[in-house]
Amino acid sequence: MTRQTEGILGVVFAQTLLGTLGLCVLESGAGPVSVAFYRCLIGALALTLFCLWRGDLERLSAVSGKALVLSVASGVLMAGNWVLFFEGIRRTGIAVATITFHIQPFLVVGFGVLLFKERLHAITLFWIGLALVGLALATGLTGASVNIETSYLLGLGATLAAALLYAGVTVIAKGLTGLSAPLLAAIQFLTGMVMLVFFSPAAPGSLASDQWIWLAIIGLVHTGGVYVVLYKALPKLTTPVIAVLLFLYPASAIAVDAAAYGRLISIVQMAGLSLIVLASLAVTLNWGRRSNPVFHSKPTASCRAARG
Repeated sequence: MTRQTEGILGVVFAQTLLGTLGLCVLESGAGPVSVAFYRCLIGALALTLFCLWRGDLERLSAVSGKALVLSVASGVLMAGNWVLFFEGIRRTGIAVATITFHIQPFLVVGFGVLLFKERLHAITLFWIGLALVGLALATGLTGASVNIETSYLLGLGATLAAALLYAGVTVIAKGLTGLSAPLLAAIQFLTGMVMLVFFSPAAPGSLASDQWIWLAIIGLVHTGGVYVVLYKALPKLTTPVIAVLLFLYPASAIAVDAAAYGRLISIVQMAGLSLIVLASLAVTLNWGRRSNPVFHSKPTASCRAARG
């Protein structure tokens, strides 16, 4: 088996498995804060052990104070992202929330322009516009007789806010140096665990045994296990291959939502997802970037580090 084949199999496995995350969140019966807290707790334990086995903890003393502060800040955003995303799943369903969340790459582009004065090409604006059209179609916010419940709209808002926070995590992570990816994730999860304690998650004794099973799966499988698999698989692949395979996650989530709860997305929603996938691949792979930028400022070192 070649190195690339191993990487592809690893990403396919991890992304398909991630599609079952929403099922576990809903079946746990716990609130979004509680699910996020125990995901942080269990995931942090798993990744800390992994870092200990790799020897990463021994290098922690050499990490700069600035890097640690940024890592903690990204952990705060990560925890908030999970709470909001789980709330979005609860209100809109697994498929719609997962599709909506994948608007995140375009928010990273926005951060690049606003914070780092990155170039914004005319073609990039086109892809962003296409993604927004896709989002409107995928979420059902189209048509002359749109009649959507307030709870559903709140769920969409929570999911978009989650995507915004995760875009912040992405920008911070790309600018960090001196930290291995597993160690950064462990710090993020530990930070999230400490932060969420102040938001009153369910006490361990108040959780039923079946709830613990679902939470353990989320923490050990969807967080620690999937992360380790991706950490080993992604370096074996090129960016174009990774960009395509990452969309197995929403595809898997759609299938799980249909199989477990009978929620089938419409042809219009599928068309919307297709537009988001197309636009995301275009931005990630820089399709059509020969056009002149409509916004330009001399990029800094931070800008280059944060470029997606």
